[in-house]
Amino acid sequence: IIIIVFSIITGITGCAKKRIIKQPIVSQQLSESSEEPSIRSTEWQNISELLNIYFEFDKSELQPEAKNILSRNAEYLKKNPNLEILIEGHCDERGSFEYNLGLGQKRASSVREYYNYLGIQLSRIATISYGEEKPIDPRSNEEAWAKNRRAETKVKLKK
Repeated sequence: IIIIVFSIITGITGCAKKRIIKQPIVSQQLSESSEEPSIRSTEWQNISELLNIYFEFDKSELQPEAKNILSRNAEYLKKNPNLEILIEGHCDERGSFEYNLGLGQKRASSVREYYNYLGIQLSRIATISYGEEKPIDPRSNEEAWAKNRRAETKVKLKK
């Protein structure tokens, strides 16, 4: 019996183990990258064909009028695939610096996502928030605040 038990133990532990070679998993590449292009450039510019959109106080949701403007902007951008796009999110002066930077980014991201919905590749669209740093109107009243709660679409030629 001892010999039988010894033989079984040796058979189980003494055999060379098969080496398992893991094959690399080939990930399915997406046809489109959602990574943003670099914003490091002084070449970004406003052009008259691309209109700004405006937001309600403390909101980042696109209103119907803004969607109509972005649809017209998107048509121009589709006809000019050689352009990279920068969406700048802006806020009025109310709220903390940090809060306004976050809100400006949400606004820029809303525009980016809507452009993508309209057929513009995400890999062409970068975003940045300036919060309250770059007001169009420096006054402190409702008229000025309404102008400053905006998203701007800027462009540059692809390199």
